Amino acid sequence: QVQLVESGGGLVQAGGSLRLSCAASGRTFTSYTMAWFRQAPGKEREFVATINWSGGRSRYADSVKGRFTISRDNAKNTVYLQMNILKPEDTAVYYCAADAAGEALWNQERFYDYWGRGTQVTVSS
Repeated sequence: QVQLVESGGGLVQAGGSLRLSCAASGRTFTSYTMAWFRQAPGKEREFVATINWSGGRSRYADSVKGRFTISRDNAKNTVYLQMNILKPEDTAVYYCAADAAGEALWNQERFYDYWGRGTQVTVSS
C-alpha cells in the first residue's frame, strides 16, 4: 500500500508561482510512475502532468505545457509540481497519483492505483 500526501497549495496572484509536493510512503516509490491531476469546481478531474520512475520522461497537458514542470526526488520519495505564470483557470484541487505498473505515461486517471487527498490552489486575477 502507498500513501500520498500533497502540500504546497495556497492563494497566489495571477502570474505568480507555487511549488506543490507529494510525499509518498512505501519502499517501492522508485518504481512508480507519478502524476498530478486537478479538479476545478463543477468540472471533472483532469490530467496535468506525469513522470516515469527515473524522472527521465514526462508528459504534460497542453494547458500547462511551458508553465508547469514535474520532477521527482527518489531519495526523498517525493514528486513535485513547479507551477509558474499561474492563471485564474489553474484554480483547482490538485491531486497526486501513483501508477504501480511503472513505465507508461498515462494521462487518464483510471490507470493510477493510488491517490492523495489533494491540495487547494487558488489563483486570483
